[in-house]
Amino acid sequence: MTAYTIKDLLDIMARMRGAGGCPWDREQTLASLKQYLIEECYELIDAIDAGQTEKHAEELGDLLLQVVFQAQIRAEQRQFSFADVVDRLCAKLVRRHPHVFGQASVSDSREVLKNWEAIKLQEKQGAANEPGCGTSSSLVSDIPRHLPALHKAHHLQKRLARLGFDWQQVHDVVAKIEEELSEVKQALAAGDTARISEELGDLLFAVVNLSRFQGLNAEEVLGRAVDKFARRVRAVEQRVRQTGRELTECSLAELDEYWNAVKAAGST
Repeated sequence: MTAYTIKDLLDIMARMRGAGGCPWDREQTLASLKQYLIEECYELIDAIDAGQTEKHAEELGDLLLQVVFQAQIRAEQRQFSFADVVDRLCAKLVRRHPHVFGQASVSDSREVLKNWEAIKLQEKQGAANEPGCGTSSSLVSDIPRHLPALHKAHHLQKRLARLGFDWQQVHDVVAKIEEELSEVKQALAAGDTARISEELGDLLFAVVNLSRFQGLNAEEVLGRAVDKFARRVRAVEQRVRQTGRELTECSLAELDEYWNAVKAAGST
């Protein structure tokens, strides 16, 4: 069995993009590849969740392909190469792990993360001070714009928490949720659509905070809730079809009975 190397991968990618290569690969741009990068990330997560070792290795390869693909396009534009990507990554890892590659010492992983954020902030401030550079040194300036909202909220809250800006007790977080829910009710009573939207956003943000405070990721928590809901819907559909009908033929009261029966069964 042939044991390919990273060099082989780079050579294959260059040939696919080169003259006489693959027409589809040659047509791709950084913009057209974005959708595939996102899809591959989700497929990789699915493989991890499923515990499928071979699938995990395959999906890691597909994700690596996206990295190599984009690096090849940038190399063709004479911007940077895959080697530059590796070089910058290694330099960043060494720079942000002074407790491993330097003289710094840490007591636990929380201190590691706190130092990581402090070093990142120093890097941003250094970049912002360079002549002609408009880069912001804000803690939130580099949070990806396209992150799903729940994940973005979790990421922002976690970053600030590492620097000490966080709730002290879980009951304080719960109290904040209750406060935000009260404000949602007030907005509903007033019939103010714009305020309802704003207050619902604040409520969701507070719920994400509770999830994070409990060591959970709100995106994953909601994902599991959605999956559970879908399983129960399928179970209800199955019970209804056993009677020779479809959901659309049932009254709301009947659907509630089926739903409660499925929930009570505890099989989903």
